[in-house]
Amino acid sequence: MAATILLTIGFSAILAFLIGIALAFFNQKFKVERDPKIDEVRAALPGANCGACGFPGCDGYAEAVATGRAVTTKCSVGGSATAETLAKIMGIDGGGAAEDKVAVLLCQGTIEKTVSKGEYNGIQTCRAAKLSTGSVKTCSYGCQGLGDCTLVCKFDALAMGEDGLPHVNYDNCTGCGLCVEECPQKILALVPRSRVGSIVLCSNRTTLKASVIKTCKVGCIKCEICVKSCPEGAISMVNGIPVTDYAKCTSCGICVEKCPTKCYKLLETDVFGTKKMVPVMEGAQA
Repeated sequence: MAATILLTIGFSAILAFLIGIALAFFNQKFKVERDPKIDEVRAALPGANCGACGFPGCDGYAEAVATGRAVTTKCSVGGSATAETLAKIMGIDGGGAAEDKVAVLLCQGTIEKTVSKGEYNGIQTCRAAKLSTGSVKTCSYGCQGLGDCTLVCKFDALAMGEDGLPHVNYDNCTGCGLCVEECPQKILALVPRSRVGSIVLCSNRTTLKASVIKTCKVGCIKCEICVKSCPEGAISMVNGIPVTDYAKCTSCGICVEKCPTKCYKLLETDVFGTKKMVPVMEGAQA
């Protein structure tokens, strides 16, 4: 019996040894040489592994760039500098470098300025609240205030404030877009950091002025004063929301001054003009 066990063990050891030699041989025989550019591209990436480029982390994007399956401008975290470095590695023109973008919250509906439907006791996520109640606020377009966006941010660029809104730290925001994708209300937007002009921090698309007034003190009431007062004709109403044509906007500020609910803001001063983590709204101070 013992001899049989020893024989079995010995045979298994020999077989394992032979299989190992065979695997090593075939691995060497059919080895696919790794393109050194993959490692060079990978080293140039920031290593955030956020997936905003559309590939499975920096390793996936590096391989795609090195093999010509992806452009060099998809890394929003690295921005223009990374795009230019990748272009040099690949020996291509870096003129189309990625534009630095940041997330902007298109809502000013704080706890004090909006009307709540009641106390929400369900699963504490924005997505769950929207699915179960439609909205925890009477404005069905506004921020739910439960912080789904802050949980997916990998760069410490979003934090919930005591006012019930997520606040953006523009020093840390990389424009990866994870918060934009996560928000069930679709009220976070990526905006070029260098953009100048006016923007509406409201997403209420209803065309009923009375409905907006009842639900939010800082919502767009569809008065179209901004449209009528813009000297450049840069503003038009689209699906109930004023939209700025940045090719025409001169940042004169007339729309901001005329807006009765102060939902119109200038990007370069009211939004990007402060780098501290403060609300982007009327009365916010740096």
